[in-house]
Amino acid sequence: MKKSLVLLLALCAVTAAQAQKLVIKGSDTLGAKLVPQLAEAYKTAHPGVSFEIAAEGSTTGITAIIDGTAQIGMSSRRASATEMSAAQAKGVNMKPTIVAHDGIAIVVNTKSPVAGLTVRQVEQIFAGDITDWSAVGGPAGKISVYTRNTSSGTFKDFKDLAMNKRDYATSSQKMAGSEQIVAEVAKNPNGIGYVGLAYTTEPGIKVVPVDGKVPSKASVQDKTYPYARPTFYYTNGEPTGEAKKFLDFTLGEEGQKIVEKVGFVTIK
Repeated sequence: MKKSLVLLLALCAVTAAQAQKLVIKGSDTLGAKLVPQLAEAYKTAHPGVSFEIAAEGSTTGITAIIDGTAQIGMSSRRASATEMSAAQAKGVNMKPTIVAHDGIAIVVNTKSPVAGLTVRQVEQIFAGDITDWSAVGGPAGKISVYTRNTSSGTFKDFKDLAMNKRDYATSSQKMAGSEQIVAEVAKNPNGIGYVGLAYTTEPGIKVVPVDGKVPSKASVQDKTYPYARPTFYYTNGEPTGEAKKFLDFTLGEEGQKIVEKVGFVTIK
């Protein structure tokens, strides 16, 4: 009897520990910098909570909510109609919550003399219509285009916002994350790519104005920057338990200060 009681108490302890683990999957834009910093701050006030954060693209976050393998799915885009249907078929209610705003910045190497591009030129470069820098005021040289991979929400958002839903140039090189795009552009004087606001201050790159606008707190909030967008946490219906507490923390004063510190634009 005593042994059974010990086993029962041990089982309860394991269950309680598991209940304190928050699994978050999805967007690299959110998951590489912002959410880990939010998690660290949250753990300071909630030392019994642990996090499993996997930042492998918005598609993986939305899929994780549909499959029930995460409590929160990070996404830099809205779920597609196909994803919403797949969720419905499994009885999952895909609920998005905007947690920060972002602007997709066009970045080039710091050695590039190109001082600005038009919306049309950006579309033409990333679609492969313009392949040499001399066509947009730079020195002669083949343009190296860097994009995110297909599981990325930024990959899709950029197609929608900047390319009129056109396909990327066949010569474009797909990167796993924003940090990889920064690294490639920083070492290639002919490189061009796109990253979220949180990555624009990295060494070796500079932001190119588009139609005279650069992404900033003001231009993202009033949407005068052409590639402004919201970012999301997805949950299965109204979040509960630790997921709700963490979402509330993200939306609260302390969380939004971290949002701003990392380089995103707050929701207020």
